[in-house]
Amino acid sequence: MKNLTKIGGVAAVAAALALTGCGGGGATTSAESAKAQDASGDINKLISVNAKKADELKQGGTVTLPVGNIGPDFNGFSNAGNSADNTELHYPIDEAGYVGCWKLDFDGTSKLNTNFCEDFQSEVKDGKQTITIKINPKAEYNDGTPINADTFVNTWTMLNGKNKDIDIVSSGAYEFIDSVKAGSNDKEVIATTTQPVYPLSDIFGGFIPQAVNTPELFNTGFSGEMHPEWMAGPFKVEKYDSAAKTVSMVPNEKWWGEKPVLEKVIFRQLEASAEIAAFKNSEIDMADGRTLTKYKQLEGTKNSEVRRGQRLFAGGLNLNAMKAPLTDVAVRQAIFTAVDRPAVRAVRFGGLNWEEESSGSMMLMPFSKYYQDNYPVKEAGTDAAKKVLTDAGYAPNAKGTMEKDGKPVSFKITNFGDDPTSLATVQTLQKQLQAAGMEVGIDQRGDADFGKVLGSRDFQLTISGYTVGADATAGVKQFYDSKTNENELGDAELDKAIKDLASIQDDTERNKAAMEVEKKHMAKYYSMGVLMNGPQIYFARTGLANYGASLFQTPDWSVVGWQK
Repeated sequence: MKNLTKIGGVAAVAAALALTGCGGGGATTSAESAKAQDASGDINKLISVNAKKADELKQGGTVTLPVGNIGPDFNGFSNAGNSADNTELHYPIDEAGYVGCWKLDFDGTSKLNTNFCEDFQSEVKDGKQTITIKINPKAEYNDGTPINADTFVNTWTMLNGKNKDIDIVSSGAYEFIDSVKAGSNDKEVIATTTQPVYPLSDIFGGFIPQAVNTPELFNTGFSGEMHPEWMAGPFKVEKYDSAAKTVSMVPNEKWWGEKPVLEKVIFRQLEASAEIAAFKNSEIDMADGRTLTKYKQLEGTKNSEVRRGQRLFAGGLNLNAMKAPLTDVAVRQAIFTAVDRPAVRAVRFGGLNWEEESSGSMMLMPFSKYYQDNYPVKEAGTDAAKKVLTDAGYAPNAKGTMEKDGKPVSFKITNFGDDPTSLATVQTLQKQLQAAGMEVGIDQRGDADFGKVLGSRDFQLTISGYTVGADATAGVKQFYDSKTNENELGDAELDKAIKDLASIQDDTERNKAAMEVEKKHMAKYYSMGVLMNGPQIYFARTGLANYGASLFQTPDWSVVGWQK
């Protein structure tokens, strides 16, 4: 599952690929020069976290971090709560819900998270797969409810897609599981599948407590409610202040894993301008510097250092094909064709000394050995876009706007937050589309509205996208299966290919098959397009350890702290 993110948001990898946003042009800064890596590059150049061992850290202290939005929905498995900010907020307090059986290393390699799952075995016989999981006997939720076979049964039941009233982001591999039950005791789980599923890390990478077992509770029960009683992690919620838009966390005395070194963690919801001021005033310990506007204002802040890396983001053209005029594939194709991707990136990354080639996959980064460029337009530009519309029966009206049957190609781009570079990026795209005969306005919203607007699909076009995983199997189903993707675009042929590739054990073959599905879907439906990946640039308080630009690594909140 991919988390949504906006152009100004902090990306994080979770079981679902999360929605996130893209958050300057002209002047330059003293930013260190960096560029994206391809499959032959060194990804170590894309990591910067000030790595320290536990014995190199001070005991105690507080870390305060900004997020674009806190809530209003705190269920990361639902469309309303599926955001990178939500994931970032929950990592310290809910390892059960947002990490589960699997942790990821910097390069995306999965390893068993023994805080919850001590063993995870798979056996395939006569085309049927049996998965046996041994649960950590100490694992339990904050309210004392054991994390046991019932937890795994409920997770599968809520996420397998059979109950259409449950607003899940994606059924993923759970769709192919036909049975989950207790084994020799309630701390052993036996799952069987209708077909083998790979990679194994695509299942039970986060649990749904057995108490969350109705569509109503799943869909609306987390609106304004964090439910810390159903969490388990190294920290616990001390206070959620919905008015002040803050969440404070303290060490969880019930946590059985490694104890954290920090005595408190605080998350604050801040717009871009407020985030800059808070960092300069030493109110927060990290700030996002991924736009020229923010970088220039943060540069030179006392007791700070820059941490640069690669952002795990793909997107930019997030189209709502359920709203006119984007219901017409010709309009969507014209948008893809009209956009000048290098020009958009020049505005977005101008002055940050970041170089990258145009990317062509929503599912994999260009440095992945499985990556291929699937962007569906080979001949781009204003004239080419107008030809797409003309061939589809559109013609310019008296205002010069292309229209068909008296209906003009008129829509708005939704922009979030008050960062000038983000707005300039949207305005650049707006002008490119206007030049191709489209009437395009801007719908301005606050950063805090991002999750609500995207979750309810209350937009026509946004410059936003999703976090990117190390394997394309989950992404291909979330983005391109007609029963799963939010635009409901696809067909039986592609759906079958997606179903079949989930059983390919060889990672290279499976990812190649997923790339081919993406290539065909993009060329036929034009629902999501990649304008950019982009850098990850943080300004961190000097001495903050084990946090920053970390690629795929699951954050270990037991060792986030202050170096001695």
